Amino acid sequence: MYTNVNRTAIVSVTMAEHVPVTAFRKTALVAGVLYLLTFVSIPTLVLYKSIHVPDYVAGSGRNTAAITGGLLEIIVALAGIATAIILYPVLRKQSEGLALGLVASRILEAGTMFVGVAFILSAVTLRQTGAGTDTLALGNALVTLYDRIFLLGQSCIPALNDLLLGFLLYQSRLVPRALSLIGIIGAFPLIAGYIAVLFGVIGQHDALAGLAALLVALFEFSLGIYLIVKGFRPAVITADK
Repeated sequence: MYTNVNRTAIVSVTMAEHVPVTAFRKTALVAGVLYLLTFVSIPTLVLYKSIHVPDYVAGSGRNTAAITGGLLEIIVALAGIATAIILYPVLRKQSEGLALGLVASRILEAGTMFVGVAFILSAVTLRQTGAGTDTLALGNALVTLYDRIFLLGQSCIPALNDLLLGFLLYQSRLVPRALSLIGIIGAFPLIAGYIAVLFGVIGQHDALAGLAALLVALFEFSLGIYLIVKGFRPAVITADK
């Protein structure tokens, strides 16, 4: 009888110990998938080419590319918010204030993306209604507003996102510190590129502008892959219990 009771107690304790690890693994898996999902808007670089033609709104033809690009950006915006919310219960153990700041920053980034999509779809609507050459100035203004808000929302705010996330991950050691450092270090070239474009030193679509975002993109993509394949480091999770 004593042996059976003892074995039952051991099994119960073992199961209790594994529940948090399992929960953490699921969180890491979902967060990883969401991070990879934030890359689905990359095709907009091509899809929005027609929008940047000066007489776009006075033209005719299909608007599938621009509309598809807008839908992809909406997906990315929602996925970005979701990444911060999913990670919040884990990251708040390190710093609740910074973890909440990451959620707020992601929401702000998503907000700029929603506004940007509204500008794009407004230009599409002008074209669909056959507004003609009288609205060329308005159409070009909408596209310019999109470019400006893109510069803020997807070239500046992501630097803040990765600084916060990189620091929280570095401190918690939930992932290898080398990976966290990529996010922290990568934020600075992105900010420098943003400022350079803002003051007209380089063009928004120049190769240098894209190069400035390389480390941030590498960090978020690598983090997504790592969380899916390996999840959070078990030793850290066990130590936190």
